[in-house]
Amino acid sequence: MQKRSVETRNRILRTSLRLFARTGYNATGVARICAASRVSKGAFYHHFKSKEAVFLKLMRDWLCGVDDHLASAMGRSTSVPEGLRAMASEMRHVFQAADGRLEIFLEFWQQARRNKAVWSGLLAPYRQYRDMLAGIVKRGITEGSFRPVDPVAAGQALETLAVGTLLQGVLDPRGARWDLVIRRSVGLLMDGLARRPVAAPGRPRRSAAGR
Repeated sequence: MQKRSVETRNRILRTSLRLFARTGYNATGVARICAASRVSKGAFYHHFKSKEAVFLKLMRDWLCGVDDHLASAMGRSTSVPEGLRAMASEMRHVFQAADGRLEIFLEFWQQARRNKAVWSGLLAPYRQYRDMLAGIVKRGITEGSFRPVDPVAAGQALETLAVGTLLQGVLDPRGARWDLVIRRSVGLLMDGLARRPVAAPGRPRRSAAGR
């Protein structure tokens, strides 16, 4: 019975994701989700108290998947610049996992503008990412890889880069290899943050009078 309940819950989530991405949140009602999932309304409300709860669950699951990839990339790196470049490379898996479903990313933002609960659910993870990236930049400064910069501003720049690339991937999925774009862009940002080696002082030039 437990296995059947889990299968029903997962089927509701998969179906809702497909419908939200295809027709949008507002046009997708509980009745339509139930019909497409082949479950009763009673079964739906046993697992989720509302359509909004399904939507937030999908959003959190997606963000948790992103977290896992990024944490793994940083964890196996020996320096902050190497870790950030590895995190950028992991975006390939984020795009692959989306598998044409990045339209739901726009739905998250559209609903966040209208729905306070969705806004709170979306805002908290992005603040968490900002703080995490600021902490990573601060570590880079401490280890001597980065110049002394404002870590919060640098973290916001990295987050903006990631979100902007995802948005471009939604609007123009075939316009570029977006995973490569973000890797190159992060590389450019790392070059700007890098601490330049201090040149060794040269020998003083002798004056004409001393020759």
